[in-house]
Amino acid sequence: MTTIFSPVARTTAMVLLVALASMSAQAGQKLLPAQSEVGFVIKQMGVPVEGHFKKFDAQIALDPAKPETGKIAFTIDIASATMGSPEPDAELPKAVWFNTAKFPQATFQSTSIKGLGGGKFEVTGKLAIKGNTRDAVVPVTLAQSGTTTTATGSVSIKRLAFKIGENEWADTSMVADDVQVKFKLALTGVGKF
Repeated sequence: MTTIFSPVARTTAMVLLVALASMSAQAGQKLLPAQSEVGFVIKQMGVPVEGHFKKFDAQIALDPAKPETGKIAFTIDIASATMGSPEPDAELPKAVWFNTAKFPQATFQSTSIKGLGGGKFEVTGKLAIKGNTRDAVVPVTLAQSGTTTTATGSVSIKRLAFKIGENEWADTSMVADDVQVKFKLALTGVGKF
């Protein structure tokens, strides 16, 4: 039952990383990891189960006044995924789930950033997890307080599209295909909007 969480947790972490990457961008902009979070929620036999990634990084170049000129690259250390319990945490790195020995990182690279007004943005890009690359659209909301900009959002991904939870774990009645990735990223150096 704990091994069921592993693939979903990793997929969620990747989505969160993508969201983080899409929230912060501009030369001199930096992610404040200690004030940031990337988490995921999967459903195991219909029951929501949460996890998060402990290690991630972003390279950002975003001018909120000209978001279309921005670029975001986000990287997640997949082995840092945790569901807060030793059993599922031991399963996540295995080949059937994230295969961290062969694919240690999940990445998101933006291809376009669109301003929607009111501090809301839509970041489109390529999400790569476990050697599989898919298009992803990540909604991001920015809020500023002093010199810190906080980017928040969530996105749903399909774990099976990334081969997370193979063989007997491909049964979506045990672990749902949908993984919700949530993020809160604290950034410095983002211009006023």
